[in-house]
Amino acid sequence: MAEMFGKANGCSRGRGGSMHIFDVSRRFYGGYAIVGGGLPIAVGLALADKLTGRSRVTACFFGDGATAEGEFHESLNLAALWQLPVLFLCENNLYAMGTPIAQELSQPDIHLRAGSYGIPAEAVDGMDVLAVEKASRAAAEAVRQSGGPRFLELRTYRFRAHSMADPDLYRTKEEIEHWKERDPIALLEARLRDGKLIADADVAGIEAEIATELDDAIAVAEAGPWEPVEDLTRDVYTPAAP
Repeated sequence: MAEMFGKANGCSRGRGGSMHIFDVSRRFYGGYAIVGGGLPIAVGLALADKLTGRSRVTACFFGDGATAEGEFHESLNLAALWQLPVLFLCENNLYAMGTPIAQELSQPDIHLRAGSYGIPAEAVDGMDVLAVEKASRAAAEAVRQSGGPRFLELRTYRFRAHSMADPDLYRTKEEIEHWKERDPIALLEARLRDGKLIADADVAGIEAEIATELDDAIAVAEAGPWEPVEDLTRDVYTPAAP
């Protein structure tokens, strides 16, 4: 939260906000403002793991819009060619910001594009939490066993605009409401209730814990320091050699 507030105690010292959250200690190698920018970095991390003999799986998340970028094709090609331990996960929410994928991609079944590189790929109902968990677990295990890449297309939907600057005029309110009927959180809660795995008290407890965690994070962020002015050029310029 401190990162979102632009405070120096954020994981990236408050630089870049939500688009540059980064924490190596948790093996989280960041979000990127450049569309598709994380794909070649994921391939590089997986290559490093393979060359050093580390048994790891690099999970790379990106949206459907990134599949129209050159990095997508280059990254999948190298991952397949070098048999790198990468799990590519495309969150296909049907819109690349405001462009429907039918107007952007000649092949809108994105997992088929991955298959053309010889990467085992499948489409999954991204609105079904358990389906995503099952497919992701199986794909990650397949990467571990084979050492090569796998690809999942998670077919999902976003209920809100792309950003605060997005007027959201490219789709109807009726379409949004239709998709809300498949809200993955509500559907999972209903399944757990049907299976008598949770009750009202459990849901209330979870929501209370989340609210407390958010309040605590906001308090830490608000109390956090601003980056000092003397650090303005830090990480921008390399000091000249003496």
